[in-house]
Amino acid sequence: MNPKLLHNLSWIPPFLIGLAAVVLGITWMIVDEPWLLDQAANEATLQLSFQELFTGGQNAYLPDYLTTIYRFFGLWVLGIGLLICAYVLVTFMGTSRARNSLLGVLGVFLLLILYLAVTRIPISPFVYLIYGLIFLYLVSLWASFKLNITER
Repeated sequence: MNPKLLHNLSWIPPFLIGLAAVVLGITWMIVDEPWLLDQAANEATLQLSFQELFTGGQNAYLPDYLTTIYRFFGLWVLGIGLLICAYVLVTFMGTSRARNSLLGVLGVFLLLILYLAVTRIPISPFVYLIYGLIFLYLVSLWASFKLNITER
């Protein structure tokens, strides 16, 4: 296979994964009620609707707390996405060391995220996004493997 195509298939998918994290992070940071982005999964986990949860007097400030937690989470996801994008753009995954390093960490990270999503929030639409990200990861892993063979 064409080495240039393999090289593009090795760096573009991780860049798209980073870009997806940037978009998700920004979304969680700017949406007024970010816990509603995954409302069905959150309410299934709580076994209680948000309306019921927020009506209790002791829970009057819970929406403010949830907003703070989601903003913080969004900031972390944004930061991770920016780091992935920066790493890919700086290295363009041009060496086997760059490819192996990023893909090793990213693979463990995606598998752990998938495990948590499937076991904790299986009805979340984010599970399908994770499957998409894993597909991108596998394309990059395959292309990187092919490139590593051709570089020897």
